[in-house]
Amino acid sequence: MAAILMKPVYAVGAQVISALGLDTEAHWDAVKQGKIGIQRFEDPALSPTTFWGSKFSDEQWRDISAVARVAPELSPFEQMCVFAAKAAMQQAGFLPDAKDTLLVLSTTKGNIEWLGRAADERLLLSTSANLIAGALGISVQPAVVAHACISGVVATQYALRNLQAGRYRHAIVVGADRFTRFVLSGFQSFQAVADGPCRPFDAARNGINLGEAAGAIIFSTDERYAPLAQLLSGSTSNDANHISGPSRTGAELALAIGRALDAAGIDATQVDMISAHGTATVYNDEMESKAFALSRVNHAATHSFKGYIGHTLGAAGVVESAMIIKSLQEQSIIGSAGFSELGVSEPLPVSRQTRAGNLRYVLKTASGFGGCNATAIWAKV
Repeated sequence: MAAILMKPVYAVGAQVISALGLDTEAHWDAVKQGKIGIQRFEDPALSPTTFWGSKFSDEQWRDISAVARVAPELSPFEQMCVFAAKAAMQQAGFLPDAKDTLLVLSTTKGNIEWLGRAADERLLLSTSANLIAGALGISVQPAVVAHACISGVVATQYALRNLQAGRYRHAIVVGADRFTRFVLSGFQSFQAVADGPCRPFDAARNGINLGEAAGAIIFSTDERYAPLAQLLSGSTSNDANHISGPSRTGAELALAIGRALDAAGIDATQVDMISAHGTATVYNDEMESKAFALSRVNHAATHSFKGYIGHTLGAAGVVESAMIIKSLQEQSIIGSAGFSELGVSEPLPVSRQTRAGNLRYVLKTASGFGGCNATAIWAKV
C-alpha cells in the first residue's frame, strides 16, 4: 500500500501578550536582557496574603480593550484572546477564509471569575470560543481544548492533524487564562506557590508562580504565507499515577517524547533545544529530568519559560511554542530565568543565559494534573 503524504504545516504568525509586553518582540527583548515579569503583589481581591506572580497592568488592559472590545459582550478573557489573535494575523498578513479557517481555543478556566455573577451558559468555554471566532470573522465551528496544563500543546496537535488531513487550510490556535482568586487559592491549598520568583530545575526551587497571558499561533498549508517554523509532530500519554502528582519515573513522558520523535522522523540526538514544562515544583522538574534521560534527549540545551512569566495554565503551551518559533528564527537558545544550580537527579544542561545556537529541531513538553503529558517537535524552516 502506498504511503499517504501529509501536507507540511507551518506557523505563519505567532504573538504573545503578558506582563512583559503586548507582542513577541517585547518578550524576546526581555529574554535577551534576562528581565522577568514576575513581581510581588498585595491584592486582597485575589489573596488575603501577599503573593508573587505575573499579571497585566492597568495600562496594558486599556490597550488590550481598545483593540479587542469589538463587541460589549466580550469578557476580559475573551478580549485577551482576540487581541493576541489579531496581532498574529497582522504579523502574518493573514485574512481568514471564513469557511476554511479553524479556531482552536486552549484554556483551563476561561471566565471562571464570573462564577456566581453570570449565567452558567456565559461561563461555558464553547460560548467563549464562539464569541472569539465571531470577532475574528471565522464561521467554522471552533474547537475547545481544556486538558489541564497540557492544553496548549494538545491544541497545536489538534490544529496540525486537521491541516495535515486537508480538512482546513488554516488554523488559529489561541491559548489564554486569567489570573484569578479561584486558581491562586487552589495552588495555595497545595502549598505549591513560591515565596519569590520561581526557579525551574534549580536546587533552591520551592514552587510555582501563576501568570496571566495569551498566545496565538496561525498555522497554514497555504504557500502564499511566509513560514516562520514547521510543526512536525506531537504525541500524548498519561501516567495513571495520581490526580495531581506526576510520575516518579518519567517513563510515560518519555513514551510521548519517543512517539513524537518517531512521527517526526528524527533521532533523539538531533534535538537541539528543549522547552520544558518546568513548573519549579520539586516533583515536576525531577520527573522531566528522568524522562529526558530515558528518551536520550538530555544532551539538548533546556529551559523553562515559566521563570519569566510564571505558569500561565491553558496559555502556557501556546505561549511557550510561540517563543520556540522566535528562537528558531533568531537561532538563539533561550536562557532559563532563575536558574543557578542544578537540582534534579539526572544530568541536564539547563541554559543560564540566552545565547546564539545552531537550532534545527526543538522539543516542547508539557505535563498536567491527572498525569497527562504532551510533546511536540518543531523545526527550522
